[in-house]
This record gives sequence, C-alpha cells and structure tokens, in this order.
Amino acid sequence: LGSHVKFTGQATILPGWTAGYVLHIEAIGSDILTTNQNRPDGPNALTGTANGVSTLQSFWFIKSDQLGKVSVGKQSDAADNSAILVDGSGSLVPANWVAFDVNSFGIRTKNGLFIGSGAFTGNANNAVVKWGGAYCQSAGGAWGDCFGVPRNTVRYDSPTFGGFSVSASWGEDDIWAITTRYAGEWHDFKVAAVASYAESTDEGLNLGISATQQYFQAGGYVEHTPTGLWLYGAYGHDTYDFDGSGQSETYYIKGGIRQRWIPLGHTVAYGEYEHIRGSNAFSQSALADIGATHDTTKVWGLGVVQEIDAAAMSIWLKYRHLDYDDNNTAGIAYDNFDYVGMGALINF
Repeated sequence: LGSHVKFTGQATILPGWTAGYVLHIEAIGSDILTTNQNRPDGPNALTGTANGVSTLQSFWFIKSDQLGKVSVGKQSDAADNSAILVDGSGSLVPANWVAFDVNSFGIRTKNGLFIGSGAFTGNANNAVVKWGGAYCQSAGGAWGDCFGVPRNTVRYDSPTFGGFSVSASWGEDDIWAITTRYAGEWHDFKVAAVASYAESTDEGLNLGISATQQYFQAGGYVEHTPTGLWLYGAYGHDTYDFDGSGQSETYYIKGGIRQRWIPLGHTVAYGEYEHIRGSNAFSQSALADIGATHDTTKVWGLGVVQEIDAAAMSIWLKYRHLDYDDNNTAGIAYDNFDYVGMGALINF
C-alpha cells in the first residue's frame, strides 16, 4: 500500500459508446504489508522491490451506456474489494477486515520468541506464525478480501438497473469471479449490499495445492441519515474442493456515527470487531508442525476520523487489540498485540 496515481483517457465512438484506457501506478517507499518487528522498511508485496514504482492496473475498455462495460488487461477482478467498498461510513481506509497493518508481523509466544521453521526464533523475518495468517492462502488479501489483487483478466460490468448491478471476470489459467451489488435509499436510510463468489485453479494462488479454491464474500452497510448512525458488516468463507482441505471463515462488524460537528467536515467515530478461524490448509498453526489443526484470530478496535472537505482529506487516530489462539499440543501460548495508529489520506 502506497501512493497512487491514475491516468484515464477515453473517446466517443458513437453516441452512447466510448473506448478508453486506464493506467494506475503505485509508488511505495515501504509497504505496510511486508513490514514487521525486524523489517521497518518493507518491499512492495506484489513486486518484491523496495522504493519502487509499479503498475497496479493497465487495461483498455469499451463501454455502452445501455449494455455495460468490457475491460481487458491488468485490473481488479470482479471479486476484488467487493465487500470492503460498500462501507460508506468514511472509515473504510483506517478500519476494514484486511490485515493491512500487521500482515507480516510475527506472533510472539509467551517466551518472547517467534515460531520458526522447526525451532523458535528471535527474528520476525523467520516467523512462520504471523498475524496475517494463512486464511486466504496466497490468493491475495489477509483475513478478508481473499482474491484481492489486480490480475490479467477480461471483466464485464453491467449498467445499474433499479440499484442493482453485476460484474464478472475471467483470466489467468484459471480464475473467475462474479459479483452482484445493490445501492439505494429507503426513506431515511442509505443501504448498500454485495455478494461475490470466486474460484481459482492456479497453484500459484493456492499455496501450491492442485485443486480449486472457492471463496465467497458478502458485505452490507446501512446508515440512518438524520442521526448519522451506521452499521457495516462483512463475511468471508474460503475452502478447496476436496474433503479434508479445511476452511477459513471471517466475520467483521463495525458501527458508529457520522456527523458534521465542526465546519471542517464530517467526523466519524467507530468501534469494530473481527473473528477469523482457519483449519487444516487454512491454518498456519496446522502448517507449522506444532500439533495444531486450527487457529483463531480476534480483533477489536476503536477510532475516529476527521474529514477536511476543502482539502479532500481525511485524518484518523485508531487503536486495535489482537488475540491469537490455536489447539497446539506443544504447550505454546501467545502474547496479545496492541497498537495505536494514525494516518491521513488526500485525494487530488
């Protein structure tokens, strides 16, 4: 995750028909997805390079006002970020169901060390039990939003009919996904919902397993406009198509209030809770050879976001508490993890 620049150009073919191209560049000095206790400057998670600029998306498209849009190239597939993006609270970036902040951080045991490959280690770079877990395999995402990275695909996005729309994509030997969305207003309530399903037979995304990985996710958001009270939730389920593969399940809920208390812009206060459980192939503790078959990560947090309308900017302060447990037979117990974070986002 870093700074983003997007270039978009399009031209009219006929009335109601356009063609265009999108180039989305990401510049990263240190990727939060790869930083940990022993690596303060992490390389780009997608390219492995440090202090670099990479092409996050590069695709061309043809769009019809009546028939929809077809895009070809490196882009988000139909499942990427689907449950995240229905969050209309203004707290999406600082608080969501992906382990952006702690993905590569090792989980300390009560003896102050990390679990390494066959032995304890004091270096988080050698840890095999991390806060990001194995809940999404290597398909992208962590905790939630599995299949959450851009790939070379052909994608179709339908027009919106009565608040409903559909997206579908296919690519890369073989990955496919389909997503349905709804957004609308009922009396004093804003409502948004999404459901998405994706499959992959690519061993590179399946931790080398020759099978079909199957991921379902859903999300919903509701806000009472007069009071600013809102609630957001998401659910994810990842598994393979063979008996005994195990699975991961993720539940995330967040609620709060969004009100314009000062002239700068809206203030958003929130609380959040997340529960993730993985078993067998989706459990890093099971893969670590410590006699475990499943593991669980629990997260709760609080935060506040202040929007600054004149600068198209948001600033935030947040706190999170993380807890990890498994059913290992080696007598290993784990330390909790608490952290305070602050940040800002500017759109221009």
